[in-house]
Amino acid sequence: MGLIKKIFNMQRLVGLALMALFLAIYIWNPSQIEFARLKIFDWYVQAKPRPIPQAGTSPITIIDLDDQSLETIGQWPWPRTTLAKMTQNAMKMGAVLMAFDIVFAEPDRLNPTSFAQSAVGLDGEMKAKLAALPTNDEIFAQTLSKSRVVLGQAGRPNETEGIKGPPAKKSVGVLKKHKQAPDPKRIVPSFPSLVRNLPILEKATLHRMAGHGMFSVTPAEDGVIRNVPSFFEHEGALFPALSIEMLRVATGRKSVLAVVNQAGFNQVKVAKGISVNTDRNGNIWPYFSHHDPNKYVSARDLVTGKVDPAKIKGKMLILGTSAVGLRDIRTIPTERNIPGVEVHAQVIETILQKQYLTRPNYADAAELAFLFFGALIMIILVPWVGAKWTFLLFALVSGGAGGTSWHLFAEHRLLLDASYAVVGILLIYTSMTYLGYATEEANRKKTRDAFSKYLSPDMVSRVAENPAELKLGGEERELTLLFCDVRGFTPISELFDPQGLTALINKLLTPLTNQIMARQGTVDKYMGDCIMAFWNAPLDDENHARNGCLSALAMLADMDPLNDRLEQEAKEEGRKHLPLKVGLGLNSGPCVVGNMGSDQRFDYSVLGDTVNLAARLEGQSKGYGVRIVLGPTTAEQVTDLAILELDLIQVKGKTEAVQIFGLVGDEEMVKTEFFQALKPKHDKMLALYKAQKWDESLAMAKECRAFAKDSPFEIDGFYELYETRNVDFKAEPPVAPGEEWDGVFVATTK
Repeated sequence: MGLIKKIFNMQRLVGLALMALFLAIYIWNPSQIEFARLKIFDWYVQAKPRPIPQAGTSPITIIDLDDQSLETIGQWPWPRTTLAKMTQNAMKMGAVLMAFDIVFAEPDRLNPTSFAQSAVGLDGEMKAKLAALPTNDEIFAQTLSKSRVVLGQAGRPNETEGIKGPPAKKSVGVLKKHKQAPDPKRIVPSFPSLVRNLPILEKATLHRMAGHGMFSVTPAEDGVIRNVPSFFEHEGALFPALSIEMLRVATGRKSVLAVVNQAGFNQVKVAKGISVNTDRNGNIWPYFSHHDPNKYVSARDLVTGKVDPAKIKGKMLILGTSAVGLRDIRTIPTERNIPGVEVHAQVIETILQKQYLTRPNYADAAELAFLFFGALIMIILVPWVGAKWTFLLFALVSGGAGGTSWHLFAEHRLLLDASYAVVGILLIYTSMTYLGYATEEANRKKTRDAFSKYLSPDMVSRVAENPAELKLGGEERELTLLFCDVRGFTPISELFDPQGLTALINKLLTPLTNQIMARQGTVDKYMGDCIMAFWNAPLDDENHARNGCLSALAMLADMDPLNDRLEQEAKEEGRKHLPLKVGLGLNSGPCVVGNMGSDQRFDYSVLGDTVNLAARLEGQSKGYGVRIVLGPTTAEQVTDLAILELDLIQVKGKTEAVQIFGLVGDEEMVKTEFFQALKPKHDKMLALYKAQKWDESLAMAKECRAFAKDSPFEIDGFYELYETRNVDFKAEPPVAPGEEWDGVFVATTK
């Protein structure tokens, strides 16, 4: 009872309460918190904006409906014949495309028919002649049908009267990278109706080299545009933003690809080499630069043909306005007033330059984790080591977090905010320091040393024979490392109370440990449901790789009777049973093994890159659909066992690729007809994959999967993985045609 009071003293209770409060506020995310976070990001962009491209190097030219154009040609809207002439001039001068940040929703008011009806004093013959002339809209449509153009359209938040029928063109595909990925149409902004172009204009732009893009942009509550939706939903379909559609038309692609994962939107793929990461809501965060006058060309100059050809040839043109009277002035982090059309231009620049900002899907989790662990450290340490040293730690951690946030922005353009967590941790620190100010420093150190030096069970006999070994130090030896972990242990653990969970862990670890020790293995440590073991220390073992592999197979064999017992116990106790499944990774190589730790506390353990790789291989067992993954050095020493090549992989945290193998059985498995028939098929499938023969490799993977349907070992998931890879690489090859491919797969998870 006294110990509990010391652990949960008033300081810590207040700290825990404040931590819970700050965590709840973050999850609630009121507008004030979001506003402060966005202002931090604005400050980053203002401190280091994207450099303005050198004159003439931007891929975008803005055709500006400026005040001078309106004075020269007349008030807006201009006759569609003038717009047709402008478009023709752009195409003749070599423009890549012409896009319109405006919508032509109504017939031209200067059509001959409209003029005939409104003009006074015309006789019937003259009216008939005017009515027989082609309309300005028809002339404009004819020009559009022969040009590479992108028409703009806008969304309306309410149903309105207007053009009926389905939109003219859809150009968006969806790639779901996870079965539980959400429907992207439920994430992006949705509009019940669209402000669309005249049917005659939409029909004229149904050819492949034309498109339709949404130019709707909604600023934040403070009026600042920081991100732009990549897609919009209307009547159950996705429609691209104007900038995305311009890139699609410019690259000649039939469609763009919206990539979604379990967290939401992840990426927009336009063409090979042209893609953009989005936040989980599908928003693109442009890395804004300052206003660039060099991107602008007066619309009157393009109409009259007096424009500098260098600003047109090879450029994507977008027609917009800077005229104050047309009311398309926006605010971005780097500029208070900027023509709205430049927002679309800067989006395209950032995508092509790969300098967009990214608010990654894990951002909220990372910021929340920093607040949680930072606060937890304060709660633990303030009563323990004192306010002075804890403040130094707080300053170090906060400075590191702020510096990391700035570094991620400045060097990688990632948006992570540390300010909320720093403020929350500081308030927790100051509150706890104030409450504990009157307590004595000595009381904070009473429980500092609860235990003296100790020895692990593995070293008891060795130390008894030679007490001189009770000191720090180690030696380099070649070992075989094994890591074993239970797959999906969290839902299993939720079925038990603490006592029952402890009993379950003991029932699991006992037979697995017995199999390790039965073959001269040393159990280094238990980490919850995970076991780390090694061979060839402290006792010599010439067959350490083989003993490690046979132990792994024996551990798998023990799982079935163990699960049978656990299932029977579950039935007797009237609770749900979830079978235990383990994945294992083994690797051999040089390590440092010996007494590791400090003068006050140490244990017999092992260090080295070989250990790290073994841990990574265990983590890959689930992804490759096998139970045991071997490193190359281990596989070379057990060629008489049933081994199948898996991949050439660069595991997380490593810079070099390693060949990995799956251990599926012992010598008896090698002799079976099934294995003798499967292995050639398996090897052929991998050879075709490495040769980039995707269709043939896919067919072989399907054949292997069908053949292994009743396999005595787990392998179905492996062939399913390669089926997916072959399909993906056929659609988007890992290298350009003709280039050599090293076949390395880069793992992104542990």
